[in-house]
Amino acid sequence: MESIELLIDEEEGFDGVFAISLVEEPAIESNFIALSKHKVQMSVVDDEKRIVLGLALIPNKEILRVNKEGKPYNIFFSEKTVRDASQIYLREMRNKNTTFEHEMIVDGVYLSESWIVEDPEMDKTKLFNIDAPKGSWAISMKVDNDSVWQRVKNGEVLGFSIEGVFNDRPEDSEYKKKFNRIIEILS
Repeated sequence: MESIELLIDEEEGFDGVFAISLVEEPAIESNFIALSKHKVQMSVVDDEKRIVLGLALIPNKEILRVNKEGKPYNIFFSEKTVRDASQIYLREMRNKNTTFEHEMIVDGVYLSESWIVEDPEMDKTKLFNIDAPKGSWAISMKVDNDSVWQRVKNGEVLGFSIEGVFNDRPEDSEYKKKFNRIIEILS
């Protein structure tokens, strides 16, 4: 089966992640951890912190896709692309761009932490039993939206899935031209 590396090329309009979706079945097959009623020092207890923590992207993880003709193929992101995607997402201040199941925009959910896993054995993800390979993009999100939080508590939301624009044909300049024309029309 063919594997295709997805890339970021800002000059050509392929600028990575523009939103993070809360989903029941994350494509990277990594569920997040919901943090609630978490005790902090000095015996202060928050009723519910409403924070979810997990992985947005895992480098070199093959993700199955099916094209229009029904032919399966895999996509993957290099460590560099994962790092670039996380940095561009933050640079462009997209931390409030959140959707539910890639279908509806939700308010009251925002990125509260973002980091690249440098040492899987010493990383914060280890505290929550998340298997985070080196180079993974780990995030936590604050959920102030009551209906979204209820879905998290009900087990309807188990992880993150990115929404973005990536280049899968770096040598195909004709493809880039067509894509750029579409972006111009939509803008």
